[in-house]
Formats: sequence, C-alpha cells, structure tokens
Amino acid sequence: MLGEENACNQLSTIVAGSNTTPLTNRMTATPFSSSCRTQGLWLTALLAVLVGGFFGWQHFASVTVADGWSFRVYLDGIAHVSALAKDRDGALYISKELSHEQGILFSRAADGSLTQAVVGLSKPDGLVAFRDGVAISQEGGDLPVLWLHGGQIEILFQGRSVEGLASDGQSLYAVEDRKGDGRLLRFDPLTRVLTVLRSGLSEAEGVAICPDGQLFYAEKGKRWVKRWQADGADVLVLEQLNAPGFLMCNDEGLWITEDATHRARLLLLDRTGSLQTILSGLRSGQTVLSLAPGHLLLAEQGRGRVLEVERLPVPSR
Repeated sequence: MLGEENACNQLSTIVAGSNTTPLTNRMTATPFSSSCRTQGLWLTALLAVLVGGFFGWQHFASVTVADGWSFRVYLDGIAHVSALAKDRDGALYISKELSHEQGILFSRAADGSLTQAVVGLSKPDGLVAFRDGVAISQEGGDLPVLWLHGGQIEILFQGRSVEGLASDGQSLYAVEDRKGDGRLLRFDPLTRVLTVLRSGLSEAEGVAICPDGQLFYAEKGKRWVKRWQADGADVLVLEQLNAPGFLMCNDEGLWITEDATHRARLLLLDRTGSLQTILSGLRSGQTVLSLAPGHLLLAEQGRGRVLEVERLPVPSR
C-alpha cells in the first residue's frame, strides 16, 4: 500500500503541475493501481469543473456601473453584434460581424424588429453616419468601404482591413486593422482623394474626430490611444489599456471601449483630462453611439447584446 500511496501522491503533483520530474520516468518507476487511476480521474474532473466554473463566472458575472450612471439591456440575442450608427433620419443600423461575405447590416424598425439592409459583407466592423446615409467598413481583407444611402450601395474607396470609421460631417476618417502596416486615412467625398495621415500602425481599431477638430486613434496591438498631429509628433494620450478598440468623441470627452474578451471597460477621458471607468466587466466592448449628452448605446459583442447607458440626474437639494 505504501507504493500505491506514493504513486497517487505523484499523480496529484502531476495534475497540480508543480513537479518537474519527467512524466515517463515516474510512470515506469511506479505502476498505477485501479484506485490510483480513479483518484487521477477525480482530480482531472475537479480541475475541469474549476476551470469551467471560472470561465462561466467570467461570462455571467454582472457588469459593474460607476456611481451616477445606469445601464439596461437595450437589445439582446444579436450574435456577433459590432457596429452601431444612426442616419440623418434617426434610423438605427446594427452590424453582425461575420467573415467570408456572411456579415449583415440590419436596420431597426420603430417596433424593435430588425430588417436586413445589406448582406454579403466581410466583417462589417465600422459604421458611421455619413452625408445622407451610413458608411460601412469591412475588416475581412482588401475590400471597399461602402456608402449606403437612399437604399443604394456605392463604393467610396478601396481599403485594407478597414475597421474604425469617423466623420466630421465633411471628410471620412478610417483606420486599418493590420499588424504593423496599418494606416490612418482621410477620404474627401467631393474630390475622391484618399490621404494617408499616418502609416505603420499596429492593429488600429478605433478612430474619433472631436467637435473641436482633434483627431484620435487607438492601436490595440500597442494598448494605447494617440492624438494625431499634422507635424507627425502624435501625442500619447492613454496607455496600458486592455485591448483598446472603438473610440467616440463628443462634448463630454473621448469615449473608449476595450475589446478584451473578459473584464473589458467603457472609459471616458473627460474634458478635464480625468479618466473615468463608466462600465467594467464587459465582454468585447464594441461601438459606442451617442444619442444625447449622457445617453449612449454600447454594443457588447461577447454577450450578443446592445446596452443603453445613461447618466443619472443630479438629485435636487
């Protein structure tokens, strides 16, 4: 029995991963009895339960909201939800980010139902209101950025894994999600000229143009957000983020979502330069769409839903 106990103890150590003795040597030196194998199966099963429980907790753990804010589920059951935009008429568009021409752009009716507006897209990961319609990016390869308006589709320019889009009402800004050779672009719809504002970007996913004209972009691969400068000396604004993805800028400041599969956040860099965590515990935060001051929609891809986020009214004294 002493040899059997030693063998079982060794098996426990193997499962725990703390013994560096070669496994084959130990197996040869000590034969395993039936009871020892049973113990090993129980230990393996226990580890599987613990690991599964951890990831289950990560999936179902509640989102935490900052004081002074609230959120609710606005839309649910939209697998691969990614981009959000409203056109000039107030119609809400929602993208389903699938590759190989399986991606879909939905429009949401007043009764909440979703209608397919565009099909055959490859990873439609960027949407923005543009002129009298919406611009659509495709991250799935060397594919065009499209313009949906009046029920028609028009090609704006040819891109390379274009993800984030932004507009100042005149030009269209875009970033390419590529490893080390991505670009920050500006497209003039009147002249049809595409200008490269910055190159050599690493997994650039987000771009935002502020009301005052400041231009920001996020590089997920480098975990930072920068402010673009015409002289090339771009300013580091935020760093050590958890997979920064989408950016949006309004009068409240710069909004950032983290595209991490677990523990992602919705952040606000306000006008005073203070970084606030509005939501935490998200799974793959995507587009933030401003509806009004202190009122947003947020696509949470990891849970297949859209959240409505609102600033609570200040209590009267």
